[in-house]
Amino acid sequence: MNEAANIYPSDKRAMQEVSALLEREGIRLDRNLDYTCAIRDDEGHIIATGSMYENTLRCFAVDHRHRGEGLLNRVISHLMEKELERGNLDLFLYTKVASARFFHDLGFYEIARVPERLVFMENQPDGFRHCLSRFERETQAFLTERGLTLGKDDPIAAIVMNANPFTKGHAHLVAQASRENKLVHIFLLSEDVSLVPYAARKELVERGIADFGNVVLHASGPYIISNATFPSYFLPDDDTASVGHAELDLTLFAKIAEALSIRRRYVGEEPFSQVTGLYNKVMREKLPELGVECRVIPRLAIAGRAVSASDVRQCVKDGDWQHLQELVPEATYDWFRSDAAAPVRARIAAADRVRHH
Repeated sequence: MNEAANIYPSDKRAMQEVSALLEREGIRLDRNLDYTCAIRDDEGHIIATGSMYENTLRCFAVDHRHRGEGLLNRVISHLMEKELERGNLDLFLYTKVASARFFHDLGFYEIARVPERLVFMENQPDGFRHCLSRFERETQAFLTERGLTLGKDDPIAAIVMNANPFTKGHAHLVAQASRENKLVHIFLLSEDVSLVPYAARKELVERGIADFGNVVLHASGPYIISNATFPSYFLPDDDTASVGHAELDLTLFAKIAEALSIRRRYVGEEPFSQVTGLYNKVMREKLPELGVECRVIPRLAIAGRAVSASDVRQCVKDGDWQHLQELVPEATYDWFRSDAAAPVRARIAAADRVRHH
């Protein structure tokens, strides 16, 4: 029997074997992967497999005829060695509920679970708690700086946004939340998987919310709509997977909301993106069950069409500066016309698809 070895995406036959093994074990091959390994038997058949994407481990399976032989241990050890070579020390995985105990024995700790669907785990016992502590410190520093005090019954809200880039639609959503609440938390997705990089998105959001005295900005970290918690947000996926990922992401958000006394989450209507629309649907159903009100706000419309970041990126791609100016705040427009944005303009121009699926 061979050791775990890399399976290259170009090896179509081997990847078909991996996919078939996963399907036999009731697991779907995730299309968001950047490394896959497998163990073969003496006849060359794949009998165990596992994959990863960045610092998340996923898609594990062992042929039922070879269970009890320690194969999954070997697959996980191989993947963790590869992660270490990449410099990734903080690792995440999601797995079937029935497998959670096994991964706990390998040094992974449960963060959250969707009953009968999946369990989200990490290899740091205090990773999620440290993230909550950061949100709490940032909030207290903001309140102190602004001279704000919160009463027990003061309404506190949250908005989660990618802002790829920040549009007049985002500003409209923030303005409504700001009017209706004592404090608003914005969680800006901090993974660099968007056409507009995080540093630029953060700068544009900061400029866009500068006039609101009760809006605090946080980098989301790995626990809010990340490739670990909700990979189907970033890649076309089937609805079943998207629902499971959305439920996991919202379960984690409810824990964050509890720590920060958030009782409302604001979201714009989604007429364009299938995945985001499905996420919003799950959010409307699940958040109230978790003690958080979900407020869906009609999208800001200009010339009869809802404003979207996808349209903004299309304007940049097409060089349609006049329409772009109608859709974004002055700070966003000025940035896109600046020399600093030249690499981003080139990236958007070269992209095959600039609209979110």
